[in-house]
Amino acid sequence: MTDVSATAYPIDAVNRVKRRHDRGHYDHATVHALLDAAALCHVSYVIDGQPYCTPTLFWREGTRLYWHGSSASRMLRNLSKGEPACLTVTHLDSLVLARSGFNHSADYRSVMAFGHARLLEDPAEKHHALTMMVDRFFPGRTSRLRETTAQESKATAIIYMDIARASAKIRAKGVADDEEDYALPIYAERLPVHSIIGVPEPCPRLMSDVARSPDLAGYETGRALGDALTEAHARTYSLQR
Repeated sequence: MTDVSATAYPIDAVNRVKRRHDRGHYDHATVHALLDAAALCHVSYVIDGQPYCTPTLFWREGTRLYWHGSSASRMLRNLSKGEPACLTVTHLDSLVLARSGFNHSADYRSVMAFGHARLLEDPAEKHHALTMMVDRFFPGRTSRLRETTAQESKATAIIYMDIARASAKIRAKGVADDEEDYALPIYAERLPVHSIIGVPEPCPRLMSDVARSPDLAGYETGRALGDALTEAHARTYSLQR
């Protein structure tokens, strides 16, 4: 596992931000914060020379990432014995309209994490991971659910990847035209983009005396999703200490 006492990931040709070095970040605090504020990632890998990129839910424990899927999944069948993988997340913060096509852009926060993916096979570790698969998003929820059956556990595969290298890349610049273009009579603006939690839609078959559970307290209508996910992650892992 990556040295948890380190404060930043090592930098080499694999994870170094090639263009706009000023946007690159390698410290654990920045990388982990962006990972924890995301629910969905994309995992890239190669099978027999063919590239694939699979979207999936994921979560982080220290410098280790986990994701799950069906035991019959092509991704999970092939990402199990230490194959190289790259996991990415992106937060889109705005669309930027400039005075030239060249300077149109977006404000964003992203992470690329590199390592070797392995199948989680130890029964106790898998049990813990299946709990965290839910509780990472909804603190303490698993304890209020029915027990996972042996068949359900068998049908679910968990992959983990220790982060060997990672980099975050952040653009938060807004409109940035060439100096001479500011005098042009062309409209320009920044269009903020937000992922906001909507109004809950209870299951239509919910029993009449069942109230909304406390594990959903952080998911308030109108709240930023990233804030809710970050808080949920912090609450869940504070309970593990």
